[in-house]
Amino acid sequence: MRETSFSNLRAFIDQLRRDGDLAIVDTPVSASLEVAEIHRRVIAAGGPALLFTRVDESAFPLATNLFGTARRAELAFGSRPERLIRRLVDLAETIMPPTLGKLWGARDVAFAAMKVGLSTRSSGPVTDVVTDEVRLDQLPVLTTWPEDGGPFITLPLVSTRHPKTGSSNLGMYRLQIHDARSAGMHWQIGKGGGFHYAVAEATGEALPATVFLGGPPALILAAIAPLPENGPEMMLASLIAGERLATCPGPGEHALIAEAEFALIGRVPAKLRKPEGPFGDHYGYYSLRHDYPVFEVSHLARRKDAIYPATVVGKPRQEDFFIGDLLQKLLSPLFPLVMPAVTSLWSYGETGYHSLAAAVVKQRYKREAMASAFRILGEGQLSLTKFLIVLDRDVDLADFKAVLTHLLERTQPETDLFVFSNVSMDTLDYTGPTVNEGSKGVWLGVGDPVRRLPAEFRSSVELPAGARDPRVFCPGCLVVGAPTASDEPGAAARFADHPAFKDWPLVVVTDDPARAAASVINFLWTTFTRFEPGADVHAGAKRIVRNHVSLAPPIVLDARLKPRFPKELFADHATAATVTKRWKEYFPSGVAMGDAAQGHLD
Repeated sequence: MRETSFSNLRAFIDQLRRDGDLAIVDTPVSASLEVAEIHRRVIAAGGPALLFTRVDESAFPLATNLFGTARRAELAFGSRPERLIRRLVDLAETIMPPTLGKLWGARDVAFAAMKVGLSTRSSGPVTDVVTDEVRLDQLPVLTTWPEDGGPFITLPLVSTRHPKTGSSNLGMYRLQIHDARSAGMHWQIGKGGGFHYAVAEATGEALPATVFLGGPPALILAAIAPLPENGPEMMLASLIAGERLATCPGPGEHALIAEAEFALIGRVPAKLRKPEGPFGDHYGYYSLRHDYPVFEVSHLARRKDAIYPATVVGKPRQEDFFIGDLLQKLLSPLFPLVMPAVTSLWSYGETGYHSLAAAVVKQRYKREAMASAFRILGEGQLSLTKFLIVLDRDVDLADFKAVLTHLLERTQPETDLFVFSNVSMDTLDYTGPTVNEGSKGVWLGVGDPVRRLPAEFRSSVELPAGARDPRVFCPGCLVVGAPTASDEPGAAARFADHPAFKDWPLVVVTDDPARAAASVINFLWTTFTRFEPGADVHAGAKRIVRNHVSLAPPIVLDARLKPRFPKELFADHATAATVTKRWKEYFPSGVAMGDAAQGHLD
């Protein structure tokens, strides 16, 4: 594995070419739906990165699927960042009290720190061409799903500064192209750029913003990292890259990343909103149309031979999954440092990350696990976690069946399952009653086992009316089909009270039990993206004890699609047929065609 990252996007692409992990598509393709369907089929087969050289109505080549396997994601960022972060954590735990010997032993970290930061050049490749004749409609911006509101920039690195303190933020917020000179700025709740904008808007001022496309891959990882508010993303990018990030002056208020492919320079006016969306998002459904701020672009800077980078999101696992999991592994040594009682923490990309997380914590006194749960749910982007499982014994959190089995063996739901209603939720999670609002759940599984779990379904009584096709997902967890939520909204609550399920601590009610139980990925996606704790957790019995809602097993999760829920993502039939027909035109030397409709789900 390469130790260091790459100084720019094209250096990474060149390495993929040398590795035989890049497919170049020279035949003409459309940025509207066609490229995205090609991308999805390649990633479903675990295929190569893609470089499209002839995209209709654009003079720029287009690169996608750059990080769409674990190998490519690891290659893009190198092994040095994880090794250095582990070294920093070790040093933080051992250097106090400092001695001359300890300080001398830490000289490697000091030398590495000297390479972290920004450097300034008089110019850079990104300023090869600078123009105020902005034509966003001439970029090969993708429309990825048939009901999308239009083309979206999907790998934008949005740079802003706090209007009062000057602290910087680098985030990744999708941009819907409104016209040749403006785009939507999708600042969700809890996002650093959005906080900067709120401060500027309160004074009636526009917020200057610069959007970078391409550049060092380390920028992408830093932009999506769940750093605390005001965390220095640029410094993290420099740390990952192993060198100072080169910047140069540009026509706006911000310095430009010298090695970027494009820079869009402009501002976000106060009090201006336009409808944005729908957009087929990483939850696997459409995020709906809502009003968002507008990014007005005054100048465009670019390399003379710029490459436009893009990605495609949708049902898991897509390219963002591999970046997200790598980022978790990279930052995992920091969790015990930031939250001392938290031994390990994992968010599940199969659920869109914010829908489900699990943690192993230290239980040094009774119920301390809840203190750790509150700490996790109060930490940066982790505060958007919808459901949190908390254990106190070592378990491989990436092995979800092991996690769930461990929980169900130990939990006493009457005292260990908590539901908190009337709280904020991730903007892209539509299971709550309204956007950005809903509930959270915390489920403890601590101590020694308290029950033996059933591993096969046997019942001396008939299933309740409407129940069908019961399937065991793991010991203690049964998946059961039910009438649709439109036909019988109360079916899950009715099932919870039925003796057929009395031996099962957890029952998941779903529309398609065969699909939900087919794999861990299917179970995670169809369950946790479709239920909200406040509305969809039911129990065999419920009572109020000391103002706590005590839920007795079986715990029943209603994971059916509700009538108000956005549509699941499916490709346009005509585009899918075109891609099937043209496959050998795209890849005359041969690239495997995966099943984009199922992807990694089965």
